[in-house]
Amino acid sequence: MSRKGTVGARITARVARTKASVFIRDDFRDISDYDQVGRVLRTLTKQGQLIRLGYGVYVKAKKSPINGEPVPVAPLPVIAKEALQRLGIETLPSRLENAYNAGETTQVPTGRLIGVKGRISRKLGYRGAFVSYERAS
Repeated sequence: MSRKGTVGARITARVARTKASVFIRDDFRDISDYDQVGRVLRTLTKQGQLIRLGYGVYVKAKKSPINGEPVPVAPLPVIAKEALQRLGIETLPSRLENAYNAGETTQVPTGRLIGVKGRISRKLGYRGAFVSYERAS
């Protein structure tokens, strides 16, 4: 191998220099094989550098100023939409967001309900907080 560094060092360096906050396992396909990349991502998750959002989906983490535990660098609805975009799933505003934006209600949507085009059966979230999906057209 002509490139320098271990697989772990190369994946860590790529995570650190990339501006994107969401990573999928295929982002590291050129570094090593599926199993070895998975082991490195699991190690980075244990170290608190990444958080696992779902199957093969990871997000950059930062230390929480409140309790010192790793938390995502952005709110859950933002990173969930970015993750769905990275997976090739088109997202649209939900009916609740549309009603709020049209002035039909004053209830501010939480953002945990995401409108998607097509079908999806993927669970995205962390620490018991998951996003839900509704079909939007």
